[in-house]
Amino acid sequence: MIKLNISRLLLILVLSYLSDRANGRLNFKGVDEKLKQLNKPAMKTIQSEDGDIIDCVDIYKQPAFDHPALKNHVIQMKPSFKLKEEKSGTTSLSSKLVVSQTWQKSGSCPDGTVPIRRIQRMDLLRAKSIGRFGRKPQETISKSNTTNLKKGLYPSNSTTQVALPTIVNRSAANLVTLGYNYIGAKGEINVWNPNVAADDEFTTAQIWLKAGPADKFESLETGWMKDSYKSTGCFDLTCSGFVQTNPNVALGATIVPVSSEFGQQYHVTLGMYKDPQTSNWWLKFGADVPIGYWPAGSLMFYLNHSSTLVEWGGQVYSTNVKKTPHTKTAMGSGKFASGLFGNACFIRNPNIVDFSMALKYPKWVGTWADDYYCYTAYNYQKGYGTLPVFYFGGPGQNPNCP
Repeated sequence: MIKLNISRLLLILVLSYLSDRANGRLNFKGVDEKLKQLNKPAMKTIQSEDGDIIDCVDIYKQPAFDHPALKNHVIQMKPSFKLKEEKSGTTSLSSKLVVSQTWQKSGSCPDGTVPIRRIQRMDLLRAKSIGRFGRKPQETISKSNTTNLKKGLYPSNSTTQVALPTIVNRSAANLVTLGYNYIGAKGEINVWNPNVAADDEFTTAQIWLKAGPADKFESLETGWMKDSYKSTGCFDLTCSGFVQTNPNVALGATIVPVSSEFGQQYHVTLGMYKDPQTSNWWLKFGADVPIGYWPAGSLMFYLNHSSTLVEWGGQVYSTNVKKTPHTKTAMGSGKFASGLFGNACFIRNPNIVDFSMALKYPKWVGTWADDYYCYTAYNYQKGYGTLPVFYFGGPGQNPNCP
């Protein structure tokens, strides 16, 4: 199995995109010191067939507790809430839930530990600097993009216009909702294996919960990611702060299988929810499996209350987006949203949670794409009695996107 061609479960915590920068040449001494800092002592080690090493780390010695704000944190072992699910219709799509990670074929972690993908020397040597390793590339707002939100599940003449930020070096194609206080979001994300054109680029399919002003917002994000193992980012457990409680899922480890064009379609269900008792933001995988949580309190400010913006869709990171020549890094399946099921990447059942503690389709939704000739977004509804399915993606550079 070639490591570069496998999609990865992605977990990101971003408190501010205006973070400090660090530059400098990598050296072996610095690499070894950084590896000692990043990799925690393992109670058990599992060698995965894809080349990953999974360390089973004592739950109380995981990277979360490197954060000074969590020095005396008491772990919440499971959520205190149960969500109601409100469905206005069903979809007829046929797909299979992605439930396996490659490393799980080779062993399991014991109770009282959490599985953590080991950062290896080659990971650090590929990074541009040790100081930037473990941080998502800094985001800078360049302008606002205008889109229309429509009311209700079905075609409606009731619309409202909103302005959303455009970010330098990013191209997105999203379904968006805003205007309320959201304390959760969920989606069934179709899993593909898109092309990544350069060492320092990546592509994702994910869910965003955001709050705060456009120039300094906070964001919780989850989904799958494809890169060349050479980009840096505040992904998985590399950055301290996220508290994992599940011994069976390794964030950042490969997920298999992936979808094929007009063949079997696979998806992964992910959700992020605020616990009404503790205010911790829980990440759940599959039907209702808790993975862990972002602790409330000193790690966040705007998100301590709620999210005011939710997005579902894809994002490509490259210094060659919105430029000529455009990057050839693909989004989703690499096909435009108009290809629909079996051809384009989809997110099914994009639900939100408000203070009613019920999963429901958003009251207002809209679609937008930064580079419409490169990547597209389409909220497709087959007919009355079915929920819309959001399709997105594209190849990047093509005759209409030079």
